[in-house]
Amino acid sequence: MGKKLSGKDLIKLGFPQNNSINITLGLMSRYAKKKSKQQILNEAKKVLQSPKKYMGDGVWGKIAESLIDPVEVTKQELNPTRAPFTIFGENEIEEAAKFQLYGALKLPVSKAGALMPDAHAGYGLPIGGVLATKSAVIPYAVGVDIGCRMSLSIYPIKASYLKGKKDQLVNILNENTKFGLQGAHKIKHDHEVFYRPEFDTIPFVKKLKDKAYKQLGSSGSGNHFVEFGEVEITDPDNEFKLDTGTYIGLLSHSGSRGLGANIAKHYSYLATKQCPLPKQVQHLAWLDTNTHDGMEYWLAMNLAGDYAKACHDDIHARITKKLGTRAVATIENHHNFAWKEKVNGEECIVHRKGATPAAKGELGIIPGSMTAAGYIVRGKGNPYSLNSASHGAGRLFSRSKCKQNFTQTEMNKLLKEKEVTLIGGSIDEAPMAYKDIEKVMGNQTELVDIVGSFTPKIVRMDR
Repeated sequence: MGKKLSGKDLIKLGFPQNNSINITLGLMSRYAKKKSKQQILNEAKKVLQSPKKYMGDGVWGKIAESLIDPVEVTKQELNPTRAPFTIFGENEIEEAAKFQLYGALKLPVSKAGALMPDAHAGYGLPIGGVLATKSAVIPYAVGVDIGCRMSLSIYPIKASYLKGKKDQLVNILNENTKFGLQGAHKIKHDHEVFYRPEFDTIPFVKKLKDKAYKQLGSSGSGNHFVEFGEVEITDPDNEFKLDTGTYIGLLSHSGSRGLGANIAKHYSYLATKQCPLPKQVQHLAWLDTNTHDGMEYWLAMNLAGDYAKACHDDIHARITKKLGTRAVATIENHHNFAWKEKVNGEECIVHRKGATPAAKGELGIIPGSMTAAGYIVRGKGNPYSLNSASHGAGRLFSRSKCKQNFTQTEMNKLLKEKEVTLIGGSIDEAPMAYKDIEKVMGNQTELVDIVGSFTPKIVRMDR
């Protein structure tokens, strides 16, 4: 950049002596390293003269905003009362998760909330928490693993194939799935998501494109999995026009990998700087959706959600090809996301952190554990849950508690009893770590109807 750009240079150019100078210096140091000082000053002068023309621009948009309508940083106070809320399966939910929701409901931007029956404490909003806000998006109420997704392919293959061809299916999962930080396929596939304009117009996201390309078709660690199992269709009026009966299914659970994690970290930091909150709710700092950063996060979040879908598409395409067949039905949904939806007649941002969208007629998948059946569900559109349902059975024990309370021998015994083959995995994700899925489903009969079930038989997780 030649001689370093300074605040004095910008003041000399005509910039007002306010935060627009700090914003400009910060952005230029990150995104204009290859430009000369004079080039930057020439562009900055154009923005100064016609800032409205640059609103929405990836680099100059935030600077233009600081010149026209600067974001005011004011310490936020909590409301004395909570926004309306409903808790489903309250007796099965730990107090820490409830108190996290209560704090979120006192945010001045909160309009309504709900807690799903699989809920447990997390960071900011509890896992299983749903929160509707007005003109505000909360990165930590979306979560770090943006767009974490369930995807189920149903194949026209008899369930007996799972036993008869078990070794073959184990090999298919071993050879065609990748997990964890270093997980990447040797043979890369392209996808239309990489041609999205956000990868070019948002400088921060642009830097993440190469990593996203390398990680396409891979899964995260922790509770993420790819597994074969038995799909039982029990509703004769199902949307797939399938006969009731049992089929082979492929179920995957993973999110937006490094792309989503970096987006979450970056915009969470910006939110905390712009929205100081009391310590007990500091993780719930929000971005105004009418500001540059708020709009940019919204675009980046949606890109990460579509990238998560692209990863699942790639996983299922690779494995389906090896099976030598075609899926007769696909069901998918994601959580750790925010949607623009009407709540009590008002457009809100509805955050679902570990909660499944369950609008009337909407299909979804609610998994159990590696030994317990999950369920294919159809939403009932319950307004008290903000059109949501649980995203799984929910944790009963944290990962550290699992290591203290359970042994590998106990876990192996249960796997054998349930006739489940596990590839990878660890005691952190022991089936005993999770709540009883039947109880969880019993506590959300008002939220979803059951269309069918998925019972895991060959489970692949990170090693």
